[in-house]
Amino acid sequence: MENAILIIEDDAEIAKIIQDYLEREGYRVNWKAAGDEGLKAFHDECYSLILVDLMLPGKSGFEVCQEIRETSEVPIIVVSAKQSDLDKIHSLGIGADDYVTKPFSPLELVARIRAQIRRYQVFQSKLLQQNQRELIFHDVVIDQGGRLITLDGQPISFTAKEYELFIYLAKNPGQVFTKEQLYRQIWHQADYEDIRTVTVHIKNIRHKLKDGKKFPKYIETVWGVGYKFIGHQHEYST
Repeated sequence: MENAILIIEDDAEIAKIIQDYLEREGYRVNWKAAGDEGLKAFHDECYSLILVDLMLPGKSGFEVCQEIRETSEVPIIVVSAKQSDLDKIHSLGIGADDYVTKPFSPLELVARIRAQIRRYQVFQSKLLQQNQRELIFHDVVIDQGGRLITLDGQPISFTAKEYELFIYLAKNPGQVFTKEQLYRQIWHQADYEDIRTVTVHIKNIRHKLKDGKKFPKYIETVWGVGYKFIGHQHEYST
């Protein structure tokens, strides 16, 4: 499978150098010169790795890292002229996996990219194995391999988005998510004009699972913030 790499860099000369080296190594490269354009490209296609500069037109590299990390574990390498420890620490703290300062060795950068992609592929392989297992909460069983949810042994008819939303919450128990975060994660859009759809889907899930809003077993409303999953996991089986 061909590895695609997204470069978000406003310096055309630097971007071209990186692109040439990567394409010689067999990678497919997409280059965007602004933060907003880079984020759109990220949401439109799957990538094996993201290279991002910090000083960008539109959204900064910091903002790009934060937004990508809210929905994806794809490796992010910051390539920046900023050399202060604070910039490096902040970048790594908000989700970057590596930090390379300009000027840099293209060969070293390619080696770092290979290493990050290799780690990511191992992570994805383990995640795939995990996703074949069943999650059991009270009287609800999630068969991830068959994308089936049962309540008291009876299959529940979930739409694709209801399933994705419920399993995402179930895999992150106790973590509070805003409607905006859930909308971005499940619908892969950053336009929040229609985030009411999250509320509607939560309502439908609760109805199908007979999960009362007042005394919930699975999804709890965190007033003024969003939602969190409170179901107790009884078993994790293969």
